[in-house]
Amino acid sequence: SLKLQKRLAASVLKCGERKIWLDPNEINEISLANSRRNIARLHRDGLIIKKPVVVHSRARVNLRNEAKRKGRHTGIGKRRGTANARLPFKVLWMRRIRVLRRLLRKMRDAKKIDKHIYHSLYLLAKGNQFKNKRVLLETIHSMKTVKAQEKALAEQAVARKGRAKARLDRKAARADKKDEDVDPTN
Repeated sequence: SLKLQKRLAASVLKCGERKIWLDPNEINEISLANSRRNIARLHRDGLIIKKPVVVHSRARVNLRNEAKRKGRHTGIGKRRGTANARLPFKVLWMRRIRVLRRLLRKMRDAKKIDKHIYHSLYLLAKGNQFKNKRVLLETIHSMKTVKAQEKALAEQAVARKGRAKARLDRKAARADKKDEDVDPTN
């Protein structure tokens, strides 16, 4: 039997015994080889061959994965994990909060919003107030218009106070002048 030769060949060729092919026509010569060196010589001569690796094709897997990318084979009957296990809520939250914070940072750096609006919106975003970027942008626009209106009103009030003060000053000056006209003896 060629059990020894097969074992030695597997060791020399660094593979399993099932991958060793011994030439059936040269059994006599192979059976004489009782050392690793002899086995290596027979391998060089082609009497002992290492069989090729058996093909384990991924063609069907690739085809199925391509179909899955299109959304096939992913119905309710194919799901084993919970929704949270398949796509964690935390991952969704991280994606959303990063988008919102990036937008806030960008707008603050571009001087489109001041640091006070930025901070209040940052805390609102952290508190789950905005479900997406569009809602946050709408809030920013509304806050900016409110702030602009307040600023305009404040400016109007200042201007109104200035005009009233000027009117009072003119009135006082006129009254002083009238007193001087009426009482020239003093």
